[in-house]
Amino acid sequence: MQSKKQESDLPDIAPLIDQALLDPHIEEEVFNKYCDASKTLGFRGLCTSLSRIPAARSRLGATSSTKLISAIAFPFGAIPLELKKSQAEWSAENGAEELDVVPNFYSLSKGDISSFGEELYEICNVGLPVTVILDMQNLTPEILNLAINASLEVGVRSLQTGNGFGRSVTKSDINKLTKIVNNKCLIKAVGGIHTIENTLSLIKAGADFIGTSNGPQLIQSIRKIHI
Repeated sequence: MQSKKQESDLPDIAPLIDQALLDPHIEEEVFNKYCDASKTLGFRGLCTSLSRIPAARSRLGATSSTKLISAIAFPFGAIPLELKKSQAEWSAENGAEELDVVPNFYSLSKGDISSFGEELYEICNVGLPVTVILDMQNLTPEILNLAINASLEVGVRSLQTGNGFGRSVTKSDINKLTKIVNNKCLIKAVGGIHTIENTLSLIKAGADFIGTSNGPQLIQSIRKIHI
């Protein structure tokens, strides 16, 4: 007969979760509920769109262990550098503590690594920790390597597997990133993370953070698990 594992025996994933609040249709009451839950449960971060940064800052409070993250040029990154940097600066002025940035995939597709890196360099100069949102499912291994190396050269804090659209993130994605990164930056897994089993497998594979719209549900599922 298997012994039951108590909640205290299970890993504490709350400090690894970045709660995503990026749905433009989410109602204010629900938005506030998730902000409150993120703070109460001790999530590492809360990521939202520019228009809701002030509301999230107000809800989290002036100081919070839950970092407020602004999504820049989300979801496709297809805006000029000047506008992208303005978004980053505006976010910083309105209480964001970190930036999740969709890079210039058009430059990347043309092999213009100089423009790709210059854009990230300018955004890093805003002074907040930067996570680059990759699009792993649509990048060849060669292009992925170029994007990662350029990101590391300009000092990004972490790399994110994708924007949450398309297929779910896999352990293979994380393994691939950890091999290329070689401990030079952090890794955030994003995309279709709905179960605690999936969450734990991604962490075991090397993900430092978990980006999900289901943070409170994951914590609740831990409390219900008995092994």
